[in-house]
Amino acid sequence: MNIQAEIAPDYAAIKAKQNAAWTSGDYAVIGTTLQIVGERLAERLDLRPGARVLDVAAGNGNATLAFARRFHDVTSTDYVQDLLDKGSARAAAESLNVRFQIADAEALPFADDSFDATVSTFGVMFTPNQKTAASELMRVTQDGGKIGLANWTPAGFVGQLFKTLGGYVAPPAGVKSPALWGDEGWLSETFADAQSTRLVLKSFNFRYRTPSHFIDVFRSLYGPVHKAFLALDENGRAALEADMLALIDRFNTATDGSMRVPGEYAEVEIRK
Repeated sequence: MNIQAEIAPDYAAIKAKQNAAWTSGDYAVIGTTLQIVGERLAERLDLRPGARVLDVAAGNGNATLAFARRFHDVTSTDYVQDLLDKGSARAAAESLNVRFQIADAEALPFADDSFDATVSTFGVMFTPNQKTAASELMRVTQDGGKIGLANWTPAGFVGQLFKTLGGYVAPPAGVKSPALWGDEGWLSETFADAQSTRLVLKSFNFRYRTPSHFIDVFRSLYGPVHKAFLALDENGRAALEADMLALIDRFNTATDGSMRVPGEYAEVEIRK
């Protein structure tokens, strides 16, 4: 039998493209709307004031601000400098003392057992080498410490949006869906060495003036959607927009022409 060897993904090249995608548009505008998710996660972990907290793939700092507001010692990291700068401006506006540092979630520049808690809201789930990123979260968290995550689920609105985009712009070979981070079975297997892994399904409401308004905002500001539209010709863009409108219609609970779409996500607490 002739078995063809599996080719390992070029993670460096993939991350360079991802960085360019997240730098395009202005994710911070969308990211700020998700602030409530960081607040919920901070309450869920219930850390003592002064705890050492690392926010991984922090974006513009939703979880960073939530934990800093509770007087934790927060280090905020991302591999996109522009997002860190915006998180820093937000922290400065509230006189919050936060350290901001460029860092790759798959190779965190911190010693083993450096933090009481390591957190990420809709961030680390986008790493191409998922197992390595998960291992890094465990490594930098002290024994008995917590890992707190908020991840979109495969069946939820954003997970289905990823699936829709994948039908038009194929993901890099060998890279799995980021929505796996919202799958309880995958999390239990990936963090099998943890003392415990608990997942609670929650919902974030995407509220926009109309479905078309949502598409306009995400097409302009949200890297993955922005790049998908840029990669398509006129017919492809029209088809993608139609499929996105159909997806919104499937989930939309508003009856007045606006958009109120519950976005299911997994709030995860892992005890190392």
